[in-house]
Amino acid sequence: MARCFNFSAGPAVLPEEVLAEAQANLLDYKGAGFSIMECSHRGKEFQPVIEEAQANILKLMGLGSDYFALFLTGGASMQFAQIPMNFLGAGQTADYINTGAWAGKAIKEAKLVGSVNVAADSSKNKPATMPTQAELKLTPGAAYVHMTTNETIDGTQFKVMPQVSAPLFADMSSDIFSRPIDFSKFALIYAGAQKNIGPAGVTLVVIRKDLAERGNDKMPVIMRYKTHIADGGMYNTPPCFPIYLVLLVTRWIEKVGGLAALAKINADKAAKLYTAIDGSGGYYCGTAAKDFRSDMNVTFRLPSEELEEKFCKEASSKGMKQLKGHRSVGGVRASIYNAFPAAGVDALISFMREFQTKNG
Repeated sequence: MARCFNFSAGPAVLPEEVLAEAQANLLDYKGAGFSIMECSHRGKEFQPVIEEAQANILKLMGLGSDYFALFLTGGASMQFAQIPMNFLGAGQTADYINTGAWAGKAIKEAKLVGSVNVAADSSKNKPATMPTQAELKLTPGAAYVHMTTNETIDGTQFKVMPQVSAPLFADMSSDIFSRPIDFSKFALIYAGAQKNIGPAGVTLVVIRKDLAERGNDKMPVIMRYKTHIADGGMYNTPPCFPIYLVLLVTRWIEKVGGLAALAKINADKAAKLYTAIDGSGGYYCGTAAKDFRSDMNVTFRLPSEELEEKFCKEASSKGMKQLKGHRSVGGVRASIYNAFPAAGVDALISFMREFQTKNG
């Protein structure tokens, strides 16, 4: 079977060696006689899986025992609601930085719970940008500040994290583990796994333990972060197989050299693709401002929607699939996450040149 170059924004490409190892253990996990999907989450087979996955996550982030890594469900969308329900109390205000579609969804959920101050709003900017530090209008004594580090739809990314005094929360769904950052500046980080760290079905939440203890005790028990921490991340049955794949991905990250090595690989892939876009004489036009271009999601337009449709269809026929931009904005989107091979970028650039020659 030939593997295509999968440019999907999520669920997205996984390392081939991770898929191969999971496949090899699918029917019989380490001689147990059953799959990792079939064993008890409290049994001797799965317990080491979740414990190592949690430890590997914190190691990659450079965080200590004052943080806890949880594997929850519901995706980032669940966190949009769970966060304010836990930490936005009566009489408090939370600051949200509106950078686009996903930040906007988080803001909408938070406003159902309590008072929200939109500290900066770049969501309508064309070309797309992220707010600078000078643009932030923060609330003194805010309950927390919420940001989205990478906007998957618009192809924008924070290159420098904001400086704030309140606890800083971040949705890192589409660029987590793509580069080294100071994770200790964040009190809570969450990410749907299906872009950079695993399959759909599990959501990583890394939270400072003291923050979790301050959560709303009037919440349903299962919605409290401290409930899950107290039970080692297994208050209820966790998504065992997705967690197993997350474990394999964390091992793969270490094997390729960690976050610093991935950052260089990712930057090189993105730079080659942006150079091709900028060097096309305007035939391909990037939708994000150069200072805020994402290394994960490269978004661009062609001279017409008809050409964009033709471009994506022909690329798919040549094994470069899922390049169509998000339905809300159109265009083309090449998602080149950690596991996406450099050869796929080279193939896309070659096709772009060929397509422009034939259709320019």
